[in-house]
Amino acid sequence: MKSSQKNIDQHIKLEPVDNERLIRLCGLLDKNIRQIENFFEVEISNRGNSFKISGANTNVANTSNFIEKIYSLSENEEITPKQLHLYLNNSIELISDGVDDINNCINLKKLIIKPKSKNQKSFIETIHNNTVTFGVGAAGTGKTFLAVACAVYALEKQLVKKIILVRPAIEAGEKLGFLPGDLAEKVDPYLQPLYDSLYECLGFDNVNKLLEKNVIEIAPLAYMRGRTLNDAFIILDEAQNTTIAQMQMFLTRIGYGSTTVVTGDVSQIDLPKDSQSGLKDCLEFILKIKGIDAVEFDPKDVMRHKIVSSIVKEYEKRKKNKD
Repeated sequence: MKSSQKNIDQHIKLEPVDNERLIRLCGLLDKNIRQIENFFEVEISNRGNSFKISGANTNVANTSNFIEKIYSLSENEEITPKQLHLYLNNSIELISDGVDDINNCINLKKLIIKPKSKNQKSFIETIHNNTVTFGVGAAGTGKTFLAVACAVYALEKQLVKKIILVRPAIEAGEKLGFLPGDLAEKVDPYLQPLYDSLYECLGFDNVNKLLEKNVIEIAPLAYMRGRTLNDAFIILDEAQNTTIAQMQMFLTRIGYGSTTVVTGDVSQIDLPKDSQSGLKDCLEFILKIKGIDAVEFDPKDVMRHKIVSSIVKEYEKRKKNKD
């Protein structure tokens, strides 16, 4: 059925005129413009800071508002295809709510990290306001990266004395067999996503210095048994692969002056079939406790290629149909 909306042309001029910002907005070979066109189902042409948008009435209005908002953001940040994708998925919130509010940014020495969606904004706020925060949702939504960024911020502001990053060493549905090397070399592959986030927030050299001084500690979950972690920012990543006993052990390691973030995706549990996920179990009752809260991420928060969001949605539909 044909849309009842009337097709219109709208002309906008972006001010102030800034060629560098226009390049950031349009992207290499106008890739950002083509991405915006496909999302809003409009046609966009421009000469300098003058843009012509053609399409259905509502789509044109939304596109115009979105372009003006992105141009404003381009003053202080690069607009990569990945960032643009997330802004597009949250375009209604971006236009009306302003998720990039300076109060919700994480201001590190090396870079400024801005939330790209309402759920990312909520996640940062929840971490700041609680002792324990659960971030639950699909891979690629920024859970681990934002948690690490908050940890680095707390360390730089001397709110904590060290950062402790923990992961269960569980194979993702594969039997990897014998791994050569000492214990550290065996578990490092499981911890690489945490290293990657640290390198982006602090830089390679700084991370290695802090690791040598034991200010940053990256360890498999089993190493936490018997410890009490005071004045630390503690992150448990891939928490869906903890058993109930492991989750209880981890949560009871929290000491005075510490902040804890637990991240995971309950749709990607790699435990043996006879084991229940500690994350899934504790979320049924743990949020009753004061000082503990959770943020659930949606497929629209996925920061990876657009097709990943579509894949996540289809898997969710399939699961609901089976249930």
